[in-house]
Amino acid sequence: MPNIRARLLVVLVVLLGPLTVAGAKPATAAVPHSLWFDGTALTVSNGRFVDGQSREVVLRGYNVSGETKLDENHGLPFASVADARKSATALRALGGGNSVRFLLSWAYAEPVRGQLDTAYLSAATAQMGAFLDAGIRVYPDFHQDLYSRHLFDPDSWYTGDGAPKWAVDLGNYPDESCGICFLWGQNITQNGAVKAAQYDFWHNAHGLQDSFLNMAQQTMTYVRQHLTAEQFAGVLGFDPYNEPYAGSYDSGQNSRTWERDLLWPFYVKFRARMDAAGWQDKPAFVEPNLFWNGNVSKEEGGLLDAGTIGSRYVFNTHFYDQKAISGILMWGNASDGQYTTDFGTVRDRASALGTTAVVSEFGHPLNGNTAGKAPTVLKAMYQALDSRVKGANWWTTPATSGPVLSGSQWQWDIYHGRHHELMNGNPDKVLTSGDAWNDEDLSAVRLDDSGTAVLRQDARLLDRIYPSATSGSTLAFTYEDRSRDGSTTLTWNPVPGSLPNVSSLVGSGQYSLLVWRSGSGSAPTELHLPASFPNASTTVVSDLGTAHAPPAYTSSTPIGTAAEPGGTGSRRLLLTDTDSGTLHYALVTNGATTPSATVLNAARSELAAWMASKFA
Repeated sequence: MPNIRARLLVVLVVLLGPLTVAGAKPATAAVPHSLWFDGTALTVSNGRFVDGQSREVVLRGYNVSGETKLDENHGLPFASVADARKSATALRALGGGNSVRFLLSWAYAEPVRGQLDTAYLSAATAQMGAFLDAGIRVYPDFHQDLYSRHLFDPDSWYTGDGAPKWAVDLGNYPDESCGICFLWGQNITQNGAVKAAQYDFWHNAHGLQDSFLNMAQQTMTYVRQHLTAEQFAGVLGFDPYNEPYAGSYDSGQNSRTWERDLLWPFYVKFRARMDAAGWQDKPAFVEPNLFWNGNVSKEEGGLLDAGTIGSRYVFNTHFYDQKAISGILMWGNASDGQYTTDFGTVRDRASALGTTAVVSEFGHPLNGNTAGKAPTVLKAMYQALDSRVKGANWWTTPATSGPVLSGSQWQWDIYHGRHHELMNGNPDKVLTSGDAWNDEDLSAVRLDDSGTAVLRQDARLLDRIYPSATSGSTLAFTYEDRSRDGSTTLTWNPVPGSLPNVSSLVGSGQYSLLVWRSGSGSAPTELHLPASFPNASTTVVSDLGTAHAPPAYTSSTPIGTAAEPGGTGSRRLLLTDTDSGTLHYALVTNGATTPSATVLNAARSELAAWMASKFA
């Protein structure tokens, strides 16, 4: 991130002011490979994330990580800062991510009521810094599932995470029991202890919510004070509470009125705590009722009565295909366009709320009876993040593609299959496999026998082209990843035969196509280049020019490549225009081998005619 003296002084004065503590870290130099336009703090404007150069930013990455739910590393995502650095480097280089949702635990932050564990906060902040130093933006999340592990018996089939033991002890809750539960999530609505504890939190019984808000403010203050100004610029905002649910509704209350009367007021209070902690320029990533857009469990919601929440909040939701996970309600695999309607609903709710959206959790099990669906389910989810138009229709109706959605896949856990978790503190139930939590197995990464991070899913699926920053307004985007389902190549968006030269150029390779309208800024548009796009195999066809094996970026080069900030070896394509309000396009493919100038120019002519017909 750029070390611009004037901006840094202003940031230090505004943010540190009277809250500066002795021993706070001085500002450091920019992260490796930063360019002049990198590293500015993001804000929300006109329904998009934007950087300091007024470029639209898309966030892609992972949750780091479910390890926070476990006790083995005492509620931290990593055992050490060194492990955090290893994870961050792999996430950038193998997984193509530019951001993470960084999980924190109330139980470990405040093990004694009113007393923060500064050793925990110090370790968590240092691990967060490892990602920020790798050029990866971070939004922390106070995570909970089933309210707290301390609700569950040592011999229980299930466990939870979130609230500290003292908070559970205050409730004198009944012995936990889920009855006939095939999935851990059924505890949310069937386990009496979990329901009662959730209900108490939202009604501030025993002052629980007040204690949480006090803890949150102190945590945010600590994090801000113990990151450098440049690191803090990479912190996006804060997710106050994972997957909120009422527990049970009062007489006459329903999911919608619960959101209106209890959930939204909590977010307003949390927003005030962010301001008091020096996070006033960062949005709260607020989640609606957990089941607002489920495709099996569904309740009315989506913050329908919050009005226009605006740029100080981000509409933050999750999506899992409950039908596919059930193994009963959806036979067979996902297909082209399977989730365009579901993710279109997310876009529409964010637009109605006057803000942008992030799908902060999505994924599918990689082990178990339905694991075979994962390649198609995940491809369809990424497809729906990229565009609200299915592949078969994209070239015909690209103008309805919609904004590109930000998202964080669940999850990125380098300890996958190497855990040593005493489930609910029981030494006779040591969990080592999968995620070591309620039989889940969703990590996209693991360590091999040499301790090197390797992907557990197809790299073509995870390491994707996406428009990480657009200088102007994105009008349409698609990416055909050619990911695999076993030995089958999944091609859902072939180039149409009406564009024969473009089709020949792409061949059987991967390709993306971005259409945007230029803004008034001077910073370039950038797209993440996957490892499958080495420079010698990358071809770009754009109205800005054509290039095979694009040159290194300079401010006067319309098409160029550069390393992404952080020194992890990841790369980006940079497209520089010099106008404002003009339509531009860029096709990026690895399908061609030394294409001739004749083929490149013919493909450019085809795309120009297509653009004129589709974006008049």
